[in-house]
Amino acid sequence: MESPFKAGILKGKVALITGGASGIGFEISTQFGKHGASVALMGRRKQVLHSAVSVLQSLAIPAVGFEGDVRKQEDAERVVESTFKHFGRIDILVNAAAGNFLVSAEDLSPNGFRTVLDIDSVGTFTMCREALKYLKKGGEGRSSSSGGGSIINISATLHYTASWYQIHVSAAKAAVDATTRNLALEWGTDYDIRVNGIAPGPISDTPGMSKLAPDEISSKARVYMPLYKLGEKWDIAMTALFLASDAGKFINGDTVIVDGGLWLSRPRHLAKEAVKQVSRSVEKRSRNAPVGVPKSKL
Repeated sequence: MESPFKAGILKGKVALITGGASGIGFEISTQFGKHGASVALMGRRKQVLHSAVSVLQSLAIPAVGFEGDVRKQEDAERVVESTFKHFGRIDILVNAAAGNFLVSAEDLSPNGFRTVLDIDSVGTFTMCREALKYLKKGGEGRSSSSGGGSIINISATLHYTASWYQIHVSAAKAAVDATTRNLALEWGTDYDIRVNGIAPGPISDTPGMSKLAPDEISSKARVYMPLYKLGEKWDIAMTALFLASDAGKFINGDTVIVDGGLWLSRPRHLAKEAVKQVSRSVEKRSRNAPVGVPKSKL
């Protein structure tokens, strides 16, 4: 689909995207580049990074890739520093690196639980902390007339209620959302940095969908989730583009849900055609035999 935004909406901006070489992260990298930004990608797999950067450069997008693990502070520091040295500034940080797998709570080891929190929650905070000196108003590489930068944290809706076999990710994303709100308050006040999140629903052609919703599950999803449908990576990238651009300049501390309303979905236990008939029967029965009305023994 064509973008509804002007091509130069991020012109002159530099974005660092963790997990930016695949899935949702790569689509964000691509759309940011197509709209004028220079992009730095961070990831653990060297070959994947190389391929992603090559694709971006073939589109005339200034792009560079840095190998690193968000769980390691030394990697976070090195990649942030390298991005600044390469482009001379950092305006946008997108935390899209994530870990996930299906597992029941009793089969999940403490180490498995900790690993996902280390990637999603601790990794997000670590990247934010290392990038602060470049994102804050008056920070390194920023002109005296420009304000602070922008942070976008990729979250989820799993923790809004509860989700089967996702206790580790639910806990991790709840922490990400809390981090988003607290940094928005503190860094928005002190450093003029906007911090927001995006909570995607099921997105087609992503590593997450292949792991969490294989065909055996997807084929049954519509039965108990009426609003179930797959979104596209483009949907998330457009939301990120909006939040990172001046179009979102008055949005801070929010996590935008992009799931087609799925998290609100509940099974329809009664067909619409039967509602009137059942309602009338219930009302008639209620009038003839009221429930909860005390009966006299006299």
